[in-house]
Amino acid sequence: MKASESKVHPFWDFWGPILLTVSLYTGIRHFIVEARYIPSGSMLPGLQINDRLLVEKLSLSSRPPKRGEIVVFNSPYSFDPLLRSKKGPSTIKCALTNFPLFASLTGISDPACDAYIKRVVAVSGDEVSINSKGELRIDGVSSKEPYVTEYCSQSENAFNKCKELKARVPTDHVLVLGDNRSNSWDARYWPGGPFLPEKEILGRAIWRFWPLNRFGLLHF
Repeated sequence: MKASESKVHPFWDFWGPILLTVSLYTGIRHFIVEARYIPSGSMLPGLQINDRLLVEKLSLSSRPPKRGEIVVFNSPYSFDPLLRSKKGPSTIKCALTNFPLFASLTGISDPACDAYIKRVVAVSGDEVSINSKGELRIDGVSSKEPYVTEYCSQSENAFNKCKELKARVPTDHVLVLGDNRSNSWDARYWPGGPFLPEKEILGRAIWRFWPLNRFGLLHF
């Protein structure tokens, strides 16, 4: 029988292209690159609320994160021992809530299924010190962070006084902070410990594609 004469079952004739499209989208999104948006001001001034970014997933599969890289990672509610539920996040529920428009249309959400975006400021083996202003020192040396302009108030009575931190980053972990040190729920405040396991990192943000007037490569 010639190829032109072969018959396709009506089910596959309709659903085949749809299933193939979803499979390709899911595969690319899971293994190669995906789009994310900035929901809060924790990375100001460099990343603005509602900025759209491309997050690539290939490079960190073969090497550990570097200081200064902006990474997207699983919610602390999925790995922090004091925030994580005993059952842990549902894989199916997270897959559905992270599918475009599903959560907004259904109202279904779970904080354990969210993704966070912060900057890697220290890596495995680094001796870290963060003062009440949010300034960082690595191995006793002040870190140059030109992307940080919003520090915490030094007033003892100020509501937004930052939490201090002194610790050594353990193996296979990193320390992540928001660029907006005065308004970022980051490693300083996670109740189960300040360090992010490298295995929880989904990828690194490399490109802003929206808005067009800020289109371009992200600088680390």
